Amino acid sequence: MTIAATVYRGESVENTHAAHVAVVDANGTLLYSFGDPRRMTLARSAAKPAQALAVVETGALDRFDFDDADLALMCASHNSEARHVERALAMLAKSRATEADLRCGAHAPLSDAVWKDWIRRDFTATSVCSNCSGKHAGMLAAARAMDADIADYHLPDHPVQVRVKRTVAELCDLPDDGVQWAIDGCNLPTPAFALDRLARLYAKIAVAGSQAEVTGRQAALARIYRAMTMYPELVAGEGRFCTALMRAFDGDLVGKVGADASYAIGVRQGPAHPTGTIGIAVKVEDGNSTALYAIVTDVLRQLGIGTEAQRNRLDTYRKPVLCNTMGIETGRLVVDAPLEGL
Repeated sequence: MTIAATVYRGESVENTHAAHVAVVDANGTLLYSFGDPRRMTLARSAAKPAQALAVVETGALDRFDFDDADLALMCASHNSEARHVERALAMLAKSRATEADLRCGAHAPLSDAVWKDWIRRDFTATSVCSNCSGKHAGMLAAARAMDADIADYHLPDHPVQVRVKRTVAELCDLPDDGVQWAIDGCNLPTPAFALDRLARLYAKIAVAGSQAEVTGRQAALARIYRAMTMYPELVAGEGRFCTALMRAFDGDLVGKVGADASYAIGVRQGPAHPTGTIGIAVKVEDGNSTALYAIVTDVLRQLGIGTEAQRNRLDTYRKPVLCNTMGIETGRLVVDAPLEGL
């Protein structure tokens, strides 16, 4: 394994984190890498924009009057903040579904602030509070738009999931059997494919996001890019890396985390990267998110994405302060993941 990040407590090594990076151009050609750029990787929630594309292409957004903010929530791993839960409920109402139709279940929120609020109010979470409730609400709408049964929308052989599987494979430039499928934490099928294919998927989103006039699938991808970059607070929430990343780069890139430390970014050709659109994908072997965000920000710095001032907005993630319970700094995380090919 190729070590990408090391955690020191004092001068002693406490942990090391192996990782892999793939950077591709607009055509999906590998440009730069670290570790194994073709590691078979479960994209987890980093696949949500591709799953959302399948929903968009059913016509569900137009049929049920979903706006770009709704689409952003479909791509989200949200904090379960009030605005997230309220929007998910509104999306269900638009498609004549209810919370009882959701098949995602409930869990503790991803936000410490929300968790503390729930404890204070003795609040018991329900399915609409799931960080994936927007994706599930979108898929219920897709089932309605396809005149399919909504009861089993989450099952692998349901028409919605069959469409999702085909869409994911196409975005990765793979045959249908080139993608492996498992069951995600939210009860939906989740894809696995080579890491560079995840970068390829996000490069396609960024290409569409950089074009002024697009039609068909490119228009749908452009709408996903626009929704995520216009509403980064709905894609994650306060105190979250995805929201901070897209705010920092002022709409010039789209980024999404996947559980157990996968990450994908699409950078469109423009001020942040004048030489062309690229896709970036990162996977940390042990699933550590602190290491993941430090590595991602280091990769952006190596590639010269954006301005120094923009990159500096993410310094709390690039150089996380490791403190004990008394607030005393006890260690540091150091990233050493030079990209091959630079």
